[in-house]
Amino acid sequence: MSQNFDLILKNGTIHTPGGADKADVGVRGGQVVAIGTSLGDAGEVIDCTGLDVLPGCIDSQVHFREPGLEHKEDLESGSRAAVLGGITAVFEMPNTNPNTDSEERVRDKLNRAHHRMWCDHAFYVGATADNAEQLKELERIPGTAGVKIFMGASTGSLLVDNDAALARVLASGTRRVAIHAEDEARMNARKDLRVEGDPSSHPVWRDDESAMIATQRIIGLARKARRRIHILHVTTPAELEYIAAHKDIATCEVTPQHLTLAAEDAYPRLGTYAQMNPPIRSGAHRDGLWRWLNQGVPDVLGSDHAPHTIDEKAKVYPASPSGMPGVQTLVPLLLNHVAEGRLSLRRFIELTSSGPQRVFGLVGKGRIALGYDADFTIVDLKKRWTVGSDWLASRCDWSPFEGMELTGKAVGAIVRGNRVMWEDTLANEAVGEAVRFEATEFA
Repeated sequence: MSQNFDLILKNGTIHTPGGADKADVGVRGGQVVAIGTSLGDAGEVIDCTGLDVLPGCIDSQVHFREPGLEHKEDLESGSRAAVLGGITAVFEMPNTNPNTDSEERVRDKLNRAHHRMWCDHAFYVGATADNAEQLKELERIPGTAGVKIFMGASTGSLLVDNDAALARVLASGTRRVAIHAEDEARMNARKDLRVEGDPSSHPVWRDDESAMIATQRIIGLARKARRRIHILHVTTPAELEYIAAHKDIATCEVTPQHLTLAAEDAYPRLGTYAQMNPPIRSGAHRDGLWRWLNQGVPDVLGSDHAPHTIDEKAKVYPASPSGMPGVQTLVPLLLNHVAEGRLSLRRFIELTSSGPQRVFGLVGKGRIALGYDADFTIVDLKKRWTVGSDWLASRCDWSPFEGMELTGKAVGAIVRGNRVMWEDTLANEAVGEAVRFEATEFA
């Protein structure tokens, strides 16, 4: 018996929890309500012949710089770049100006984002020594992704670097805490290893041991506090080996940059444009990350989209800021790795959809299944193309991957049944709303 739908995706290869299959998807009221063939009529039908329909890809670490740093990026421009790259939801970080470290500032971001951002969104609360006891209430605000700790100084002024303050933060609340794990004391002691004008000294200064010490410290503190943690942008194989022995309490993330770039090429070719925290490391590090990724240790992929202007990046190292854009290139870079045989499509889906759902307790996202949000990233796995400046939408107006030839691209992004991007063209209006979490929906 035919049914009426708001939207039907026809003739594509649909990737559900059961695997890949040729099927159609019916959408009504922003949710998936049917998967099959001959579904009936719809207000809108999208022909996906030759395309793969994936669960909407989630980027769980972006810095969109609003408020206070809008000359680099803002919520609208960053989310525009996200959907043009095939991302349907993002978690945005708290190191803005002012920092997102109070209820007032969280709600300000949520108000700024509603139907102004192109994708769905959530915002982290920044931990400080001053707000530690309030975090258990702040993490319960609907639309918050949880708490973020900076153990090592990066862009902005958020820093919690001593064990007593870290213990107070971990004791306040129950949700998984996201961690930037670099040891501030070790990095302060090694600042003289920075060579002026030579960004290749960046990973010498912020070395493997700075990352490993911080990772070991925070896992030990988390175990004492009985608090789950999520270690962001892991850059060393040794850290992943250590985290693998502590998966009961620690999940982790890797980035496309650290899986793609290697110091031996990146710093001579890109200079300060390759500078980020934690750093781009050697090809041996990159290969080691891949070994552990294919052993199942990393739980999610995040872009750590952290834009700075060309003028800012042109400063002489170490005066140049750390960070690079990446939200728009996350999906195509990883699809290229799929095309080249480094990554299975199933593992890609796990890292960008079902992994974030599992780690963060998302409601209605992360899979194509009845009752879930109709979020889809529609990709052409065979499309060969070159990353061009005219495609980039970030306000910073550059990418370390510009000029790179890739195989695989997102041709469509659908958010709760709304076609927000198709073939590099945006819809007429933004529809982004706050992501829902089990911890705040059912607290």
